[in-house]
Amino acid sequence: MTKYVGQSVKRREDYRLVTGTGQFVGDIRMANMVEAVFVRSTHAHATIKGIDISEAQALEGVHVILTGMDIDGIIKPLVQFESHCALPPNLEEAINPTIHYCYEDVLAKNKVMYVGQPIAVVVADNRYVAEDAADLIKVEYETLTVVVDPFKSLEKDAPLIQEHLQNNVQSDFHVTTGNAVQSLKDADQILKARIQTPRVSSNPLETRGVVSTYENRTDQFHIYSSTQLPFEIRTYIARSLDLVEQQIRVTAPDVGGGFGPKGGVHPEEILIPYLSKLLKRPVKWIEDRLEHMTSARHSRDQIHDVEVAFNQDGTILGIKDHFIIDSGAVNYFGLTCAYNSAYHLRGAYKIPNYDVTCQIVLTNKTPNVPFRGAGRPEVVFVMDRIIDMVARRLKKDPVEVMRKNMIQAEDMPYDQGILVKDGAKLIYDSGDYPAALDQGLKMIDYEGFREQQKELKKQGKLVGVGISTYVEGTGAGPFESAYVTIDGSGQVVAYLGSSPQGQGHETVFSQICADELMLSPNDITIRVGDTTNLAFGAGTYASRSAVNAGSAIQIASAKLRGKVLAVAAAMLEVESSDLQMENGKVFVKTNPEKCVTYKEIAKAARPGNRCRVPGGMEPGLQVTHYFVPPTVTFSSSVHIAMVEVDKETGLVELKGYSVVHDAGKVINPMIVDGQVQGGIAQGIGAALFEEVVYDEKGQLLTGSYMDYLLPTSMEIPTVEKSHQEFLSTRNPLGIKGVGEGGAISPPAAIANAVVDALDPLEITINQLPISPSKLRNWIKEAERKKFKIEIG
Repeated sequence: MTKYVGQSVKRREDYRLVTGTGQFVGDIRMANMVEAVFVRSTHAHATIKGIDISEAQALEGVHVILTGMDIDGIIKPLVQFESHCALPPNLEEAINPTIHYCYEDVLAKNKVMYVGQPIAVVVADNRYVAEDAADLIKVEYETLTVVVDPFKSLEKDAPLIQEHLQNNVQSDFHVTTGNAVQSLKDADQILKARIQTPRVSSNPLETRGVVSTYENRTDQFHIYSSTQLPFEIRTYIARSLDLVEQQIRVTAPDVGGGFGPKGGVHPEEILIPYLSKLLKRPVKWIEDRLEHMTSARHSRDQIHDVEVAFNQDGTILGIKDHFIIDSGAVNYFGLTCAYNSAYHLRGAYKIPNYDVTCQIVLTNKTPNVPFRGAGRPEVVFVMDRIIDMVARRLKKDPVEVMRKNMIQAEDMPYDQGILVKDGAKLIYDSGDYPAALDQGLKMIDYEGFREQQKELKKQGKLVGVGISTYVEGTGAGPFESAYVTIDGSGQVVAYLGSSPQGQGHETVFSQICADELMLSPNDITIRVGDTTNLAFGAGTYASRSAVNAGSAIQIASAKLRGKVLAVAAAMLEVESSDLQMENGKVFVKTNPEKCVTYKEIAKAARPGNRCRVPGGMEPGLQVTHYFVPPTVTFSSSVHIAMVEVDKETGLVELKGYSVVHDAGKVINPMIVDGQVQGGIAQGIGAALFEEVVYDEKGQLLTGSYMDYLLPTSMEIPTVEKSHQEFLSTRNPLGIKGVGEGGAISPPAAIANAVVDALDPLEITINQLPISPSKLRNWIKEAERKKFKIEIG
C-alpha cells in the first residue's frame, strides 16, 4: 500500500536549512580548537628543491607545520579508489583495458604535478595566524616542462607526469559490437567530426571542510567532513594512517552540495585527523573559494573524433569513435567516467554497429573526477550533435532522424550488445522513448513553433528549437544499507548508509518507511551521514540513493512490519494474518478495540523471561537490510530548448525549456521536479558559461567568479516538466535514479537550438561553452564560407 510514496510531501529538512539552524562543517566550534591552512603549489610541474619554514614557525600562535618529508613513511600516498576502479573479469575480457596505477602524496615531497597541489600545512590558534604563517613559508622550485594539452602529452618526448610510468596514457580500452568498419563501407554517407566538452568545476555552495577530534583514552577519532561518502573516508583514513576502521567515526553533517567531486577522498581528509592526534586537540580546515577552484577536483574534458555511417533515409548504420579524457595529474576513479561515456553514447538510439576506443591521458592539471552526469553529458552532446548534423546534411527535420533511429517501446527490454561497468549486459529495462519525444513536442507545440519561426525570422528574430534525449544507467551498486528499529518509546528510527547533500533523504525515505509501517512520515526519524549507525554504507552519487537506499529501507521496513505483527499476534493470542496496523497500533481486524501499541510491542520484544518474540526470531524490534541491485536501472528523458540568438553580440537567450522525464516510480514529485530543475541549471551553465581554462604554463586563468562564469537565476528559465512512469524491473518499488539527469541534456539541446536559430547559415557547434565570443567567431566563419560559395 502506498499512501505517501508518490505524494509531494513537504521536505522535512528545509526548515533548519532555510532558517540558518542547519549545521555544516564550518559551523562546528569546539573548545581548544585550532585551525589549519595549506600551502599549495604555484607551479604546474616542478621539483621541490627546499622548503624554509623557519620564519613561519617563529610566528606566535603557530602550533605545527608539516611538509611532505615530515610525514614520509608515516602517511601513505593516495591511490586509485579501489571501490570505484575494480572491474569484473568478464568486462576486462570484453574491453581489454590497460590501466596504470598512479598516486599522489598527501603533501608533495619531491615534485608537484599541478597548481594547487598541497605542499605544507600550518596549524595555528586561528585561521588568521595560520594564513600569515603560510605566507612566510618559502618554497624553492626547479621548474619542469609543463604539458596541459592531452595530444602533446601523448607525444613520445612529452614530460612524464607520473614518473614511474612509461608514458602519460594512464588507461585505455576498446568497446565494440557489430561491425562499425563495414558499416562505414556500406553507408550512403559518412560524417566525420571532432566534438569536445571542456573542463568544468562543480562549485557547490559549501566548499570542502574537515574537523577532527582525537580522544586519547579510547584512541578514537571523530571526523566531520562535507563528504558524499563517510564510509569511504573511514576506509581510506584507516588505510593511510595504519588504523583499524573501528577507531574512526566519520560524520557528514548538513552538506551544501556535492555533485561528485566531494565523492572521493582528498589529502585534507587524511591530514586533519593525523594533526588532531599529533596535537591532541580538535583541528579544523575549511576550503576557501580559490582553493576550491584550483584544488578541488574538476571534471568533463573529453575530445571525441567520430565517424558516422548513415543512409539517405536518415538511418544511422554505425558509429566509430575514438575519445580522449584529460585526466589531469592523477586518475582516482579508473574507468568510471570513461566507460560511462562508452556505454551511454548511443542513448535512445538503435545503432547496431558500434566501435569505441578511449585513452585516459595525464597532464599537469588538477585531477579530473566524476561530476553530475559522470561521462554522460559529454557523449549526449556527441550523439545529439550527430543526429542534428546528419539531419541537416540530409535536409531533414532532426525529429525525423530521431524517430528513424529510436528504440521502440515494443523493443523493451532492449539489449545494446555490450556490457555495463558492473559486468551485466547493457539491457534497458523499460521505457517508451518515442512517446516521450511526442509528449515533449506536444508540450511546445512543435509544428506551431515551426510555423511561427518562419514569420519571426522574416522579422529578423533568430529563434530556434533544439532537442536532446538521453538514457542513463542509474542506481549503481554495489549495495546500500538500512537499519530500521522501533525503540522502547515506540519511535521508529531508520539509519541509512547513504547521506544527503540537499537531496531530501529525510523526507523521501520517511515516506517509504511510513507506508510499510502504516505511520505518517513525521513519525519516522531518519538518521544519515554517520559511520556509527551501520557496519557498511556506500553513499550518495551516480543517481543511486533512491534506487538503492530506497529499496533497502523498503525491504527492511517490510521485514520489521512482519516482526511487529508476529510479536503482536503472540501478545493478542491471534494469528498475525488477523491483524492490521495503523497509526502506531496493531489491532484485530474484527475487533479493533483489541489492540497493542508499538511501544507495548517494543517492550514485549525486549530480551528476558517476558520476551514475546516467537521462536526463531532475535529479541528486539530492529532489522538491517543490504540491498544489492542486479545492475543499473535506465532512466530517460527528452529535453527541448527554445532560444533566440543575437547575431551581432553572440548572446543566446533561453526563451523556453521543456522536459519529459522517466524516473520510474516517483517517490516525491516535488523533489523530483526540484532535482530536474537544479540539474538543468547546471546544464545551462555548461552549455553557455562554464569552462576551466589553463595557460600553457598550467596556470589557472579562471580562478574566480570574475572569470569562471556561473548562471544566476536570471539566466535560468522556469522549466516545464512532464513525467513518464515506466517502472524499473530491478528493484521492488520500480524506482529509477533522477539526481544527475537534469544536467545531462542541456548542452546538446541548446547547441542544436542555436544552430537551428541561425539556419540557413551553416554553423557548427561542436565545442562548449557557447560563449558570445565563440559564437560570433563561428558566425563570422560561416558567413565567410557562404560568401565564398556565393561568389564561386
